Amino acid sequence: METLSGKSAIVTGGTRGIGRAIAARLLREGAAVAICGRSAESVTRAIAEMQPLGRITGHPCDVTKFNEVRNFFHTVETELGGLDILVNNAGLGVFRKVAEMTPEEWLRNIEVNLNGAFYCSHEALAAFSHRGAGSIVNISSLAGKNAFSGGAGYNAAKSGLNAFSEAMMLDHRYDNVRVTYIMPGSVATEFAGGPSGRSGDTGWMIAPEDVAETVALVLRIPTRTMISRIEMRPSRPRK
Repeated sequence: METLSGKSAIVTGGTRGIGRAIAARLLREGAAVAICGRSAESVTRAIAEMQPLGRITGHPCDVTKFNEVRNFFHTVETELGGLDILVNNAGLGVFRKVAEMTPEEWLRNIEVNLNGAFYCSHEALAAFSHRGAGSIVNISSLAGKNAFSGGAGYNAAKSGLNAFSEAMMLDHRYDNVRVTYIMPGSVATEFAGGPSGRSGDTGWMIAPEDVAETVALVLRIPTRTMISRIEMRPSRPRK
């Protein structure tokens, strides 16, 4: 297995939930990590709490704004001395039936879940060219292949993210860039507005740390091999 010690990584949406668990895991693996979130306060708090785990930095960044993404990546490259790993984790779900969804809500799903991943990947690929290699892990969802009522915007965005991931892999595999997308089912986080909510017992759900473990596995596997797609499900979902 490869080591992540000495690698530099960006985790978007790294202040809480799955992104926070991934950032913490990569720090424990010896990587230097930069996180972003929309709130300066949340970024500062997350950095302070994860500081004992390793070298971490971060800045506020709205991944739907390309100029903010470009500035964030340039800053992180300078701070960390380069970039080896990008985890596109920032996500959002607005759940409405099509007739009830506003154009603004539709766009919000697409902008955060799909456009944001493109903007960040575009900048990461430029950074990887300086290293001669790199890895991108996109946190998608089983919603990208299994549609549900009220999920049209989210389903479309995650389905697009899956296709984007596969095409990017084909575009850049001979540039020594590995691309993986991970599709978790129900994860026990504060992800708001899901179709069934997150109140009550969440013990049956996937833990954020399980997704983080999967990301670490993908990144540690020898570079001759690429895990292109992973599906994750709770072992014993509610009946």
